[in-house]
Amino acid sequence: MSQSDNSSVTAVAVVASITAHEGQLDTLLAALREAVPAVREEPGCEAYVLHQDPARPERLVMIERWSSAQDLERHAQAPAFVKLAAQLRGRATLDIVKLTPLI
Repeated sequence: MSQSDNSSVTAVAVVASITAHEGQLDTLLAALREAVPAVREEPGCEAYVLHQDPARPERLVMIERWSSAQDLERHAQAPAFVKLAAQLRGRATLDIVKLTPLI
């Protein structure tokens, strides 16, 4: 069975770049520090790790891995993520890339 036929059980990686608007970094970090532990407890969350670019401290990168596309979809509706998304709105620019493994 190809991965496209089995997408519900193929792991999904997400790279979310979060660039804080001027003066918003501390607010974003506080929101993320609150959300990350809760998200890590969600079903299917294999990794949810926040990184910071030392050359551009306002640039944060979340590396995520989910057991399946369904788990990622559930995450998007989960209370911790819904609250986080509201806290980020208007305070950061987001660039989200969903990836599936090739080899």
